[in-house]
Amino acid sequence: MNKLAGSIEKAIVDSGLKSGMTISFHHHLRNGDHVLNMVMDAIASLGIRDLTVNASSLFDVHKPLAEHIKNGVVKEILTDYMSAALGGFISEGNMACPVKFRTHGGRPYDIIRGVTPIDVAFIAAPASDDMGNCTGKFGRSACGSLGYAMPDAKNAKYTVVITDELHPYPLTGWSIPETDVDAVVKVDSIGDPAGIVSGTTKITRDPVGLSMAQTAVDVIRASGLLKEGFSFQTGAGGASLAAAKFLKDVMVKEGIRGSFGLGGITGYLVDMLNEGCFESLMDVQCFDLKAVESIRSNPRHTEISADQYASPGAKSAVVDNLDVVILGATEIDVDFNVNVHTDSNGRIMGGSGGHSDTAAGAKLAMVIAPLSRARLPIVTDRVTCVSTPGSSIDLIVTQKGVAVNPKDEELRLRLKDAGINVMDIRELKELAERISGVPEKPRFGERIVADIVYRDGNVIDHIREVAK
Repeated sequence: MNKLAGSIEKAIVDSGLKSGMTISFHHHLRNGDHVLNMVMDAIASLGIRDLTVNASSLFDVHKPLAEHIKNGVVKEILTDYMSAALGGFISEGNMACPVKFRTHGGRPYDIIRGVTPIDVAFIAAPASDDMGNCTGKFGRSACGSLGYAMPDAKNAKYTVVITDELHPYPLTGWSIPETDVDAVVKVDSIGDPAGIVSGTTKITRDPVGLSMAQTAVDVIRASGLLKEGFSFQTGAGGASLAAAKFLKDVMVKEGIRGSFGLGGITGYLVDMLNEGCFESLMDVQCFDLKAVESIRSNPRHTEISADQYASPGAKSAVVDNLDVVILGATEIDVDFNVNVHTDSNGRIMGGSGGHSDTAAGAKLAMVIAPLSRARLPIVTDRVTCVSTPGSSIDLIVTQKGVAVNPKDEELRLRLKDAGINVMDIRELKELAERISGVPEKPRFGERIVADIVYRDGNVIDHIREVAK
């Protein structure tokens, strides 16, 4: 049996891909990805049109998709995140079909249950053998976990692995097994390592960010959740990383051994694992080189699929065992609804990713955000777009104070008893507006350019085109 295809074009022809079908991609190569653009160019050259692109996330490097939208190769996009380069193009009403934004848990849920079936999945793999056993843990384009690609490979009608490092059969320690793979293509390069992972992901040095990080740790301690068996997820932003560093210091000093760290893994969570703060790391995506090295060499650093990470349809998911998650926001309103899809001008520049999934699953879902960014208040009467409903958010931490969702009266009392400055969220809004002024609301047209699909499959909001 020979699965090696001589080119991407040959693999596409062999797959039986036709106009009107659905293809998929994963985002573990992030802004260093070459595969999506190579595949789309090959598809265009074959005259295939009107495709649905289901990509776990889209970055600035994928801006050439705009041309494929204009020329009719791409009809619809399904994704969990879209950065500003392509997001701005979509926000201006340049696509007939609204983008469907899902969450990192909602995407595999809908793939597995057949709501968004995939005809051909293209899997960028830093290392593979000729039968398709592949991994992201090593190779010159190593990216670590391939957790977001696993549901695609397992459920697509046809799966193509694209690699720039072919190993003798069998490649062991695979992320995706040969049983899920139909074809393998060897190319010169699947991505630019400089854009795949950063050498270092750095803690903020901003005094405001450091202050918020310390307050976040004070909140975790006061919540009563910081004890043996504690589980934790945070992002890769500067203040979030500072919170992880401060939390590690507390756990080491007090001898607290948690159960697991979760999510997109950074070197700071690796440090927490190595210093005994956690028994294991559950990794759906590596964010830096230290995390890649750890998942390659440490058996307690475990690769998980997006389905196991966060799917609401799975028999169980790791987010449902999560104690604390630290989240970001571009806006949060007085009802604690959070926007992470658009900027304050209403232009697409992000997406939920795992935001809604972890907020729904964690015992304590905390947003860290400064009162204002670029002289625009973060707290508003109503967010431009609801990414995560306020019912899932427990509190917001700012540099001026903490606001607790009224649904968590016990938490509010715990924080006040601990001496933390607890304010009403409307007080934070008024304070931000006194400092920064009341911003003019963005203007929109009538056309819907994107739907926000919550993790359960229901549309909870829309994004409209920005006014010209």
